Amino acid sequence: MRNSFPALATTVSTVTTSASGTDNGTGTGTRPALLLAHGATGSIEGNFAPVLPALTAAHTVVAPDYPGSGATPVADAPLTLDDLADAVVDSAVQHGVGRFAILGFSLGTLVAVRAAVRHPERVTALVLTAGFARPDDHLLGLLPGWRAEVAPALHPHIDLIPSLDTTGDLAKVTVPTLVVATTADTMVLPEGSRALADGIRGARYTEIHSDHVVMVDRPEEWLKPVLDFLRSLSLSDGQGGEVA
Repeated sequence: MRNSFPALATTVSTVTTSASGTDNGTGTGTRPALLLAHGATGSIEGNFAPVLPALTAAHTVVAPDYPGSGATPVADAPLTLDDLADAVVDSAVQHGVGRFAILGFSLGTLVAVRAAVRHPERVTALVLTAGFARPDDHLLGLLPGWRAEVAPALHPHIDLIPSLDTTGDLAKVTVPTLVVATTADTMVLPEGSRALADGIRGARYTEIHSDHVVMVDRPEEWLKPVLDFLRSLSLSDGQGGEVA
């Protein structure tokens, strides 16, 4: 990651359980850690707000915003996928969370895959929603109109998309992975998710009839397979939110 790359504005949320078995809300527990990676031109609030309470009830949730999103300043150079993946991982490490599953949405699925390959000692599992390994002609055709509709601070997100390609990374992913396809998606076609599931050995695959931001459109339907998958993961070393 470039030294000039901005630190990502990050919140860390958890509900901890006391010795008596009640939630004490101190935010200092050992629940499994979950690192969120949002979509292009999105934010943690915009992409995940309806599902954050349920995710936080079971996990220490680390939630960084990319440059230009939320409270994170714009980067001083064009974004690269390596820098973005490194910065997202660093956002957890800098908050004392050393190992974590990554839940990526849209652009965040590529961030998650690249992070798993670049930081295998930290990433314990992946959840990939409405994703792709490289943009298809449909998505590329949407970029000019999309770029014209968003604030200039978010243009670097869209400018990054044509260069994206994690097809060579997929076979290198060795952690448990759930792929969630959105079959009514008008932005990222479900074939992108199917390619992810086909490329990652042992990946689980499920479909939800939803447009792109399924966590907002169908939060309960999305939460069920995601939480079931996360609960199924072994609670052995690496599934807790241990200090880096």
